[in-house]
Parts: sequence; structure tokens; C-alpha cells
Amino acid sequence: MTAGTGRKPRPAPADGTRRARPARRARPPRAGRLVRLHATSRRIPAALAAIAACAIALRIALLGHWDSYGALQLPLVFEAAAAAAITVSTASPLGEAERVTGRWLPWLRLATALALTAAAAGALTAAGTGTHLAGGTLDVLRNVAGTTGIGLLCAAALGGGLAWAGPLGYLMIGAYGLYTQWHPPALTTPWIWPARPPHDLGGAICAALVFVAGIAVITVRGARDPAGE
Repeated sequence: MTAGTGRKPRPAPADGTRRARPARRARPPRAGRLVRLHATSRRIPAALAAIAACAIALRIALLGHWDSYGALQLPLVFEAAAAAAITVSTASPLGEAERVTGRWLPWLRLATALALTAAAAGALTAAGTGTHLAGGTLDVLRNVAGTTGIGLLCAAALGGGLAWAGPLGYLMIGAYGLYTQWHPPALTTPWIWPARPPHDLGGAICAALVFVAGIAVITVRGARDPAGE
């Protein structure tokens, strides 16, 4: 017996080696810590700062005097910039290997994309309060959602680092669609929804379809990023 304990010492193995203690299982991170780690790895604070900068810049720009074409084109520029900031935040530093790390990852992607999109739409709408914001709230919601969906699809196909190309490329298409309203023949397809009236059902449906597709793909697959990028 060991003195003072009353327990018998365990016999040593015949070969003289010591028995290895069983390794402790690593505890999964708590929900709050998991969200914080995901937000840090995706540079969510930087994306929110970029969205806020877009809203402030839009507010300042709306103080100026614009003609009809410029008034329609101006919000689209900041909507596309905010969408680009959202989609770039999908980039993962761990790359495709992160897809097998846990069951909560798709839900974190979904929550992040929805939260940032809502923040962008809310900030840009608030920036236009009390000013002559062309298209109003409905136009902002449609354009931000649809353009973000394009960026999310680009993130899944090209990677988060190149996802900005989708929103900025579509900005050129949308601006040209607006241009044709003053220089016929006008483009009337609902897939160029920035050139459609705010209450146009076809444009809203197309933007919603693209947004839902982007959200679904980025939730399931994530951004296509090699490890370490």
C-alpha cells in the first residue's frame, strides 16, 4: 500500500514501460466562441466597416444635385460596393479543408450572409432617409439582394478572393441598362433588374432567385478557396 492513501500501487508492465494515460477528448468550442472565431476568420468587422463607409458615402453624395440618369445610377454604385464587401467576407483562411471541420459551419455561413445582407440593405436605406433616393427602399432591397447573390455564386465558383468581380461586373451591366432608357433601344429583360422600376415584379423575382441560389450554394459548399488563401 502507498503510505497515507490506503491504495495498492499498480503493478508495472513486464517490459518496464509505463502505461500511457488515455488522451483527453478535446471539448468542442462553445457557441459564442465558435461564432466569434468564425466572424474573425471571415473578417466580418472589416465587412461591416466597409458597409458603413458605403452608407456614409451615399449619404454625402445624395446631398448634391444630380440629373435623372445620375440619380438612378448613384445608389447602384454603392449597392454593388456593399455587395462586394459581403461576398469577399466568404473567403476562408483554411480553404476547402474547412468543409469537414464541423456540422455548424453551414449554419454559420448562412447566418453570416443573411446578417450582412440585411445590414447592407438597412444601412443604405437609412442613408437615403430624408433625401431623394431614387427607387426608394424597394429598389435598395432588390439591388442589394440580387447583386449579393451574384457575388456569392462567384465566391463558390472562383473563390472568396475573386468574389468582388461578380457585383462589380453586374454594376456595369446595370449601369448600361439604365443608360439605354435614355438612349434606345432600351433593355427590358427582368434579369437586368436595376433598369426596371422599383415595383416591377419580374425584376424582383429574378433578383430573389439569384439571391436564394447564392445563399444555398454558399451555405452548402462555401467559397472555393485553396488552403492558406
